[in-house]
Amino acid sequence: MTDSPLIIHVRADNAATLTCPSCNRVKHFSATPYLAARHTMSVRCSCGASFSVLLNFRRNFRKQLNLPGTYLIITPGHSGGGMIQVNNLSRSGAGFTVSGMHNLAKDQDIQIEFQLNDRKRTVLKKQAVVRTVRQNVIGCEFKDHTELDKDLGFFLQN
Repeated sequence: MTDSPLIIHVRADNAATLTCPSCNRVKHFSATPYLAARHTMSVRCSCGASFSVLLNFRRNFRKQLNLPGTYLIITPGHSGGGMIQVNNLSRSGAGFTVSGMHNLAKDQDIQIEFQLNDRKRTVLKKQAVVRTVRQNVIGCEFKDHTELDKDLGFFLQN
């Protein structure tokens, strides 16, 4: 059994295709039964090979990066802001880490701003909703779609 799991991307119709890394046997299956279950599992192919599989239900490609930026809580009645490190980015959201203490909570509205490391040095300033908070690791979903989405899409493809 290999150490790192084989990542299987699940399509919008919840269909997935698994290819054995040992014998290249292909199996098409529905990932619907695994939506509410664990997304990492052990698989044994009919050739005898065992390996770990991670089902990826994300609808958008997520690019790993390391870019400095800032955040500001814009939910009425809440305040806070500070420096962030953007760790990953997709068309629909971002993941970042916050240095030190923060007041971020699930479902808060925030604004994040950072500069892409593309040729144009595009500055992204996006309003978002916080979806996950795991200590200093935050996941957010963008609320607005602007003219910068074209630059973002191009950046994510390269």
